Amino acid sequence: QVPLVESGGGSVQPGGSLQLSCAASDSVYISQHCRMSWHRQAPGKEREWVSTISGDGTTTYADSVKGRFAITSSQSHDGARGTLFLQMNDLQSEDTAVYYCSADRLLGGCHKDYYWGQGTQVTVSS
Repeated sequence: QVPLVESGGGSVQPGGSLQLSCAASDSVYISQHCRMSWHRQAPGKEREWVSTISGDGTTTYADSVKGRFAITSSQSHDGARGTLFLQMNDLQSEDTAVYYCSADRLLGGCHKDYYWGQGTQVTVSS
């Protein structure tokens, strides 16, 4: 079973917006005290980090998306993170990529990027 499942990708024109979602499968517990992140991989390029939300709610962004993308997450009632979101505005052709979410695993501490999803395609084209 894939631990994380992304959705919300699609095709959009330059200047458009999309919101990606990432949900954990029932067999995976993502603590609100650990990080979740978004990454992307464009055709012919290595995967790159896009954004992270930390356990204390701090958000960080790659320079290439700062001011255009926003990462948020909901909370469930049992202290786990709910769904992770990435609001992407003013999309440009260079944002075209497969977008992946990752999550730390809480085991003694937060093990960085332990869980991964299979990705969702975002295509920006006129």
